[in-house]
Amino acid sequence: MKRIVAVIAALSVVLFVVYVMASGFGNDPHAVPFMMKGKPAPLFSIKRLDQEGTINLKDYLGQPVVLNFWATWCGPCKMEQPVLDWAANAYRGKAVFIGIVFEDTEQNTRSFLQQTGAAYPQVFDPKSTVAVDYAVSGVPETYFINRQGIIVKKYIYPFGSPDEFNDQIREILE
Repeated sequence: MKRIVAVIAALSVVLFVVYVMASGFGNDPHAVPFMMKGKPAPLFSIKRLDQEGTINLKDYLGQPVVLNFWATWCGPCKMEQPVLDWAANAYRGKAVFIGIVFEDTEQNTRSFLQQTGAAYPQVFDPKSTVAVDYAVSGVPETYFINRQGIIVKKYIYPFGSPDEFNDQIREILE
């Protein structure tokens, strides 16, 4: 009798796992509902990596802001870095760019930035509190904040080209 109960329990678990896996495959893992659209961007003040001091988002209210969450261990983040550097230079004076390091070490990040450089300020979020406030579900993720400090959109893929970036930034520049 114990054996039959154990077999039925094991079979139930296996069927449940198969059901969960079958219903989840084929879905976009980035398709997490974005509840922050249209809401005020959470303010933060965090340590800069590219120079001394901190970045306080409140100082940039009144200007369009592009926040990019990234990490050194993230291949797609490294792939999009040249596009973001291009964009930061192309939109200098029109939008503020801030890179926020997510789930990484300060040492890895400093080493990476020394090798590659960055065309815009980089900050370190050691406990991922800013990432939690922005509901980051993975990296890279880029948030577009308008002049009023409202999150207009989130882009959940790496930027592969300047045209791809240009398509996304238009809304916050208007």
